[in-house]
Amino acid sequence: ALKECKVEEDNIFETEVPGAFELPLAAKLLALSGTVDAIICAGVLIKGDTMHFEYICDAVSKGIMNVGIQTNVPVTFGVLTCLDEQQVIKRSTGDSNHGYDWGKTAVEMALLRGEAIGKGAIKGKGMGFASEGEEKEDEEEKKEGKGRGFF
Repeated sequence: ALKECKVEEDNIFETEVPGAFELPLAAKLLALSGTVDAIICAGVLIKGDTMHFEYICDAVSKGIMNVGIQTNVPVTFGVLTCLDEQQVIKRSTGDSNHGYDWGKTAVEMALLRGEAIGKGAIKGKGMGFASEGEEKEDEEEKKEGKGRGFF
């Protein structure tokens, strides 16, 4: 999905954490670094026999949401919360691959953020998605008063 949105390979960065509970802190550190336009927190939680699943799901989902709200960096919740491995496979392969949707969501939100804060992001342009020539065209349009609106 990221490649379809013309995100250059050099602008895609992956890292790992020991478990889902650590995703919000890792996301916050990345967001505060100022080096990313969006973050996709991807992981899997499978329900066991105890309440641990519910506590972790709640903490992780709230934590990831809070990182985006506190830092103004789009953070996509990409944690599959499933009852068994079959559900994981169903949601991560073929036409039901949620990872694809998470990639599209991250790009869309990064572009929306750019427009909202006045970075002049245009769908398919800017934030590492555009060529140098397209970025110059954007600057010329701004000078001519052809700026884009929020939506």
